[in-house]
Amino acid sequence: MIKSRFILIETSHAGNVGAVARAIKVMGFDDLVLVRPRWANVLRREETIQRASGALDVLNNARIVGTLDEALEGMPHLCATAMTARDFGPPTLTPRAHLESLIEEIRTTDSWVRGGDKSPDDPHSTDAQSGSRPTPAQQTGVAFLFGSERFGMTNEDVYRCHVALQIPSNPQFGSLNIAAAVQLIAYEWRICLGGFEVPTAEQSKSVDSLADAGQIGGLLSHWQSALEAIGYLDPEAPKKLMPRLNQFFNKARMTNEEIHIFRGVAKAMIRVSGPVSNSMESKPKTVGQTLEPKEDRL
Repeated sequence: MIKSRFILIETSHAGNVGAVARAIKVMGFDDLVLVRPRWANVLRREETIQRASGALDVLNNARIVGTLDEALEGMPHLCATAMTARDFGPPTLTPRAHLESLIEEIRTTDSWVRGGDKSPDDPHSTDAQSGSRPTPAQQTGVAFLFGSERFGMTNEDVYRCHVALQIPSNPQFGSLNIAAAVQLIAYEWRICLGGFEVPTAEQSKSVDSLADAGQIGGLLSHWQSALEAIGYLDPEAPKKLMPRLNQFFNKARMTNEEIHIFRGVAKAMIRVSGPVSNSMESKPKTVGQTLEPKEDRL
Protein backbone atom coordinates (compact mmCIF):
# COMPACT_ATOMS: atom_id res chain seq x y z
CA MET A 1 0.00 0.00 0.00
CA ILE A 2 1.31 3.44 -0.93
CA LYS A 3 1.53 5.81 2.02
CA SER A 4 0.27 9.33 1.40
CA ARG A 5 1.19 12.24 3.68
CA PHE A 6 0.18 15.90 3.59
CA ILE A 7 2.60 18.31 5.24
CA LEU A 8 1.82 21.93 6.13
CA ILE A 9 4.85 24.12 6.82
CA GLU A 10 4.50 27.09 9.17
CA THR A 11 0.75 27.44 8.71
CA SER A 12 -0.48 30.69 10.25
CA HIS A 13 -4.29 30.39 10.15
CA ALA A 14 -5.94 27.80 12.38
CA GLY A 15 -8.99 27.60 10.15
CA ASN A 16 -6.86 26.47 7.24
CA VAL A 17 -5.62 23.49 9.24
CA GLY A 18 -9.20 22.39 9.85
CA ALA A 19 -10.13 22.94 6.22
CA VAL A 20 -7.14 20.88 5.07
CA ALA A 21 -8.14 18.05 7.42
CA ARG A 22 -11.57 18.04 5.83
CA ALA A 23 -10.13 18.19 2.32
CA ILE A 24 -7.91 15.13 2.71
CA LYS A 25 -10.55 13.10 4.53
CA VAL A 26 -12.99 13.65 1.66
CA MET A 27 -10.40 12.04 -0.62
CA GLY A 28 -9.77 9.14 1.76
CA PHE A 29 -6.48 10.27 3.33
CA ASP A 30 -5.68 10.81 7.00
CA ASP A 31 -1.93 11.44 7.42
CA LEU A 32 -1.46 15.14 8.28
CA VAL A 33 1.73 16.63 9.70
CA LEU A 34 2.26 20.27 10.74
CA VAL A 35 5.73 21.78 10.82
CA ARG A 36 6.10 24.71 13.22
CA PRO A 37 2.54 26.04 12.98
CA ARG A 38 1.83 29.49 14.40
CA TRP A 39 -0.31 28.07 17.21
CA ALA A 40 1.02 25.29 19.41
CA ASN A 41 -2.55 24.24 20.21
CA VAL A 42 -3.81 24.64 16.63
CA LEU A 43 -5.34 21.15 16.55
CA ARG A 44 -7.60 22.02 19.48
CA ARG A 45 -8.57 25.57 18.58
CA GLU A 46 -12.26 26.23 18.02
CA GLU A 47 -11.75 27.63 14.51
CA THR A 48 -9.78 24.55 13.49
CA ILE A 49 -12.47 22.19 14.73
CA GLN A 50 -15.26 24.17 13.08
CA ARG A 51 -13.54 24.27 9.69
CA ALA A 52 -12.74 20.55 9.90
CA SER A 53 -16.49 19.97 9.72
CA GLY A 54 -16.46 16.40 11.01
CA ALA A 55 -12.89 15.41 10.13
CA LEU A 56 -11.99 15.22 13.81
CA ASP A 57 -10.31 11.85 13.39
CA VAL A 58 -7.78 13.44 11.04
CA LEU A 59 -7.10 16.21 13.58
CA ASN A 60 -6.77 13.68 16.40
CA ASN A 61 -4.19 11.70 14.42
CA ALA A 62 -2.31 14.74 13.11
CA ARG A 63 1.23 15.40 14.35
CA ILE A 64 3.03 18.64 15.10
CA VAL A 65 6.81 18.55 14.60
CA GLY A 66 9.60 21.06 14.88
CA THR A 67 11.55 20.26 11.72
CA LEU A 68 10.80 19.24 8.18
CA ASP A 69 13.12 16.25 8.57
CA GLU A 70 10.75 14.80 11.19
CA ALA A 71 7.77 15.33 8.91
CA LEU A 72 9.50 13.60 5.98
CA GLU A 73 10.53 10.49 7.87
CA GLY A 74 9.63 7.36 5.91
CA MET A 75 8.65 9.31 2.79
CA PRO A 76 10.98 8.55 -0.17
CA HIS A 77 9.13 10.62 -2.78
CA LEU A 78 8.59 14.33 -2.08
CA CYS A 79 6.28 16.67 -3.99
CA ALA A 80 6.62 20.39 -3.36
CA THR A 81 3.90 22.84 -4.38
CA ALA A 82 4.74 26.11 -6.08
CA MET A 83 2.77 28.84 -7.82
CA THR A 84 5.82 29.81 -9.90
CA ALA A 85 8.59 27.68 -11.32
CA ARG A 86 12.06 27.88 -9.70
CA ASP A 87 15.18 28.60 -11.76
CA PHE A 88 16.96 25.76 -9.96
CA GLY A 89 15.83 22.63 -8.21
CA PRO A 90 13.33 19.98 -9.28
CA PRO A 91 11.26 20.11 -12.48
CA THR A 92 7.91 21.91 -12.33
CA LEU A 93 5.00 19.79 -13.54
CA THR A 94 1.22 19.78 -13.26
CA PRO A 95 -0.15 17.39 -10.62
CA ARG A 96 -1.89 15.19 -13.18
CA ALA A 97 1.13 14.79 -15.44
CA HIS A 98 3.51 13.89 -12.63
CA LEU A 99 1.20 11.73 -10.53
CA GLU A 100 0.02 9.65 -13.47
CA SER A 101 3.61 8.88 -14.47
CA LEU A 102 4.56 8.22 -10.84
CA ILE A 103 1.80 5.70 -10.23
CA GLU A 104 2.58 3.99 -13.54
CA GLU A 105 6.24 3.70 -12.57
CA ILE A 106 5.35 2.26 -9.18
CA ARG A 107 2.96 -0.30 -10.63
CA THR A 108 5.32 -1.32 -13.42
CA THR A 109 8.26 -1.80 -11.08
CA ASP A 110 6.03 -3.57 -8.58
CA SER A 111 4.87 -6.03 -11.24
CA TRP A 112 8.49 -6.87 -12.07
CA VAL A 113 9.24 -7.72 -8.47
CA ARG A 114 6.01 -9.56 -7.79
CA GLY A 115 6.55 -11.62 -10.93
CA GLY A 116 10.04 -12.61 -9.83
CA ASP A 117 11.70 -10.79 -12.75
CA LYS A 118 15.07 -9.12 -12.47
CA SER A 119 15.14 -5.35 -12.56
CA PRO A 120 16.50 -4.14 -15.92
CA ASP A 121 18.77 -1.77 -14.01
CA ASP A 122 20.20 -4.54 -11.85
CA PRO A 123 20.48 -7.97 -13.48
CA HIS A 124 21.64 -9.43 -10.16
CA SER A 125 18.67 -8.15 -8.14
CA THR A 126 17.10 -10.54 -5.65
CA ASP A 127 14.04 -12.47 -6.70
CA ALA A 128 10.98 -11.10 -4.92
CA GLN A 129 9.72 -14.58 -4.18
CA SER A 130 12.61 -15.08 -1.80
CA GLY A 131 11.00 -12.53 0.50
CA SER A 132 14.29 -10.70 1.04
CA ARG A 133 12.88 -7.24 0.33
CA PRO A 134 9.50 -5.52 0.05
CA THR A 135 8.00 -4.57 -3.29
CA PRO A 136 8.35 -0.94 -4.45
CA ALA A 137 4.67 -0.24 -3.76
CA GLN A 138 5.11 -1.49 -0.21
CA GLN A 139 8.11 0.71 0.41
CA THR A 140 6.81 3.80 -1.43
CA GLY A 141 5.50 6.82 0.40
CA VAL A 142 4.51 10.08 -1.24
CA ALA A 143 4.58 13.35 0.70
CA PHE A 144 2.89 16.54 -0.50
CA LEU A 145 4.40 19.71 0.97
CA PHE A 146 2.60 23.05 1.30
CA GLY A 147 4.17 26.28 2.49
CA SER A 148 2.82 29.11 4.62
CA GLU A 149 -0.13 31.18 3.46
CA ARG A 150 1.95 34.34 3.05
CA PHE A 151 5.22 33.11 1.58
CA GLY A 152 4.62 29.64 0.21
CA MET A 153 7.54 27.22 0.33
CA THR A 154 11.12 28.40 0.75
CA ASN A 155 13.61 27.60 -1.99
CA GLU A 156 15.55 25.37 0.39
CA ASP A 157 12.49 23.22 1.06
CA VAL A 158 11.57 23.04 -2.62
CA TYR A 159 15.10 21.96 -3.55
CA ARG A 160 14.76 18.91 -1.31
CA CYS A 161 11.85 17.58 -3.36
CA HIS A 162 11.74 15.44 -6.47
CA VAL A 163 9.18 17.62 -8.22
CA ALA A 164 7.37 20.93 -7.81
CA LEU A 165 3.67 20.59 -8.53
CA GLN A 166 2.05 23.63 -10.09
CA ILE A 167 -1.73 23.71 -10.35
CA PRO A 168 -2.69 25.19 -13.74
CA SER A 169 -4.65 28.33 -12.89
CA ASN A 170 -5.34 31.82 -14.18
CA PRO A 171 -1.92 33.43 -14.85
CA GLN A 172 -3.31 36.81 -13.72
CA PHE A 173 -4.80 35.39 -10.52
CA GLY A 174 -3.22 32.08 -9.68
CA SER A 175 -2.94 32.19 -5.89
CA LEU A 176 -5.02 29.48 -4.23
CA ASN A 177 -6.14 29.17 -0.64
CA ILE A 178 -4.06 26.41 0.93
CA ALA A 179 -7.08 24.20 1.64
CA ALA A 180 -8.22 24.56 -1.99
CA ALA A 181 -4.74 23.62 -3.21
CA VAL A 182 -4.67 20.57 -0.94
CA GLN A 183 -8.13 19.55 -2.15
CA LEU A 184 -7.10 19.68 -5.80
CA ILE A 185 -3.88 17.72 -5.34
CA ALA A 186 -5.57 15.18 -3.05
CA TYR A 187 -8.23 14.68 -5.72
CA GLU A 188 -5.66 14.17 -8.49
CA TRP A 189 -3.75 11.67 -6.34
CA ARG A 190 -6.91 9.79 -5.41
CA ILE A 191 -7.88 9.48 -9.08
CA CYS A 192 -4.44 8.04 -9.85
CA LEU A 193 -4.87 5.54 -7.03
CA GLY A 194 -8.16 4.35 -8.48
CA GLY A 195 -10.69 6.82 -7.16
CA PHE A 196 -14.02 6.05 -5.56
CA GLU A 197 -17.09 4.67 -7.28
CA VAL A 198 -19.79 7.29 -7.74
CA PRO A 199 -22.90 5.74 -6.18
CA THR A 200 -26.18 5.71 -8.06
CA ALA A 201 -29.30 7.12 -6.45
CA GLU A 202 -30.31 3.58 -5.54
CA GLN A 203 -26.93 2.74 -4.01
CA SER A 204 -26.92 5.94 -1.99
CA LYS A 205 -29.81 4.65 0.07
CA SER A 206 -28.13 3.29 3.15
CA VAL A 207 -29.20 -0.18 4.20
CA ASP A 208 -29.60 1.17 7.72
CA SER A 209 -32.10 3.78 6.54
CA LEU A 210 -34.35 1.40 4.58
CA ALA A 211 -37.77 0.80 6.10
CA ASP A 212 -38.41 -2.69 7.44
CA ALA A 213 -41.48 -4.88 6.87
CA GLY A 214 -43.16 -3.63 10.04
CA GLN A 215 -42.91 -0.02 8.92
CA ILE A 216 -44.28 -0.90 5.48
CA GLY A 217 -47.16 -2.71 7.15
CA GLY A 218 -47.92 0.31 9.32
CA LEU A 219 -47.88 2.56 6.27
CA LEU A 220 -50.30 0.27 4.40
CA SER A 221 -52.69 0.26 7.33
CA HIS A 222 -52.54 4.04 7.55
CA TRP A 223 -53.16 4.42 3.82
CA GLN A 224 -56.05 1.97 3.90
CA SER A 225 -57.76 4.14 6.51
CA ALA A 226 -57.03 7.28 4.47
CA LEU A 227 -58.33 5.80 1.21
CA GLU A 228 -61.50 4.67 2.93
CA ALA A 229 -61.90 8.16 4.41
CA ILE A 230 -61.83 9.86 1.00
CA GLY A 231 -64.09 7.23 -0.57
CA TYR A 232 -61.48 5.75 -2.89
CA LEU A 233 -61.43 2.34 -1.21
CA ASP A 234 -64.64 0.45 -0.47
CA PRO A 235 -63.84 -1.87 2.46
CA GLU A 236 -66.66 -4.18 1.34
CA ALA A 237 -65.12 -4.60 -2.10
CA PRO A 238 -61.38 -3.87 -1.76
CA LYS A 239 -60.34 -6.07 -4.69
CA LYS A 240 -56.54 -6.08 -5.00
CA LEU A 241 -55.82 -2.44 -4.25
CA MET A 242 -53.91 -2.96 -0.99
CA PRO A 243 -51.76 -5.87 -2.26
CA ARG A 244 -50.86 -3.74 -5.27
CA LEU A 245 -49.88 -0.84 -3.03
CA ASN A 246 -47.85 -3.26 -0.94
CA GLN A 247 -45.90 -4.34 -4.03
CA PHE A 248 -45.50 -0.71 -5.07
CA PHE A 249 -43.95 0.26 -1.71
CA ASN A 250 -41.69 -2.81 -1.72
CA LYS A 251 -40.33 -2.02 -5.18
CA ALA A 252 -39.63 1.57 -4.10
CA ARG A 253 -37.30 0.34 -1.31
CA MET A 254 -38.57 3.13 0.87
CA THR A 255 -36.43 4.80 3.51
CA ASN A 256 -37.55 5.77 7.00
CA GLU A 257 -37.86 9.38 5.90
CA GLU A 258 -40.06 8.44 2.96
CA ILE A 259 -42.27 6.40 5.27
CA HIS A 260 -42.77 9.51 7.42
CA ILE A 261 -43.69 11.58 4.35
CA PHE A 262 -46.28 9.11 3.07
CA ARG A 263 -47.79 8.66 6.50
CA GLY A 264 -48.01 12.44 6.78
CA VAL A 265 -49.96 12.48 3.50
CA ALA A 266 -52.31 9.79 4.80
CA LYS A 267 -52.84 11.73 8.03
CA ALA A 268 -53.71 14.88 6.08
CA MET A 269 -56.13 12.94 3.85
CA ILE A 270 -57.99 11.65 6.91
CA ARG A 271 -58.06 15.07 8.55
CA VAL A 272 -59.46 17.03 5.61
CA SER A 273 -61.95 14.34 4.59
CA GLY A 274 -63.48 13.79 8.04
CA PRO A 275 -66.87 15.51 7.55
CA VAL A 276 -67.22 14.14 4.00
CA SER A 277 -66.53 10.56 5.03
CA ASN A 278 -69.04 10.79 7.88
CA SER A 279 -71.77 11.97 5.51
CA MET A 280 -70.92 9.20 3.06
CA GLU A 281 -71.32 6.57 5.75
CA SER A 282 -74.94 7.63 6.33
CA LYS A 283 -75.86 7.12 2.66
CA PRO A 284 -76.16 3.76 0.92
CA LYS A 285 -73.31 3.14 -1.54
CA THR A 286 -74.20 3.01 -5.20
CA VAL A 287 -72.46 1.00 -7.87
CA GLY A 288 -70.51 4.12 -8.83
CA GLN A 289 -69.12 4.39 -5.31
CA THR A 290 -67.62 0.92 -5.24
CA LEU A 291 -64.01 0.12 -5.99
CA GLU A 292 -64.58 -1.58 -9.35
CA PRO A 293 -64.22 1.48 -11.62
CA LYS A 294 -61.82 3.27 -9.25
CA GLU A 295 -59.37 0.39 -9.16
CA ASP A 296 -58.54 1.11 -12.79
CA ARG A 297 -56.98 4.40 -11.73
CA LEU A 298 -54.12 2.64 -9.95
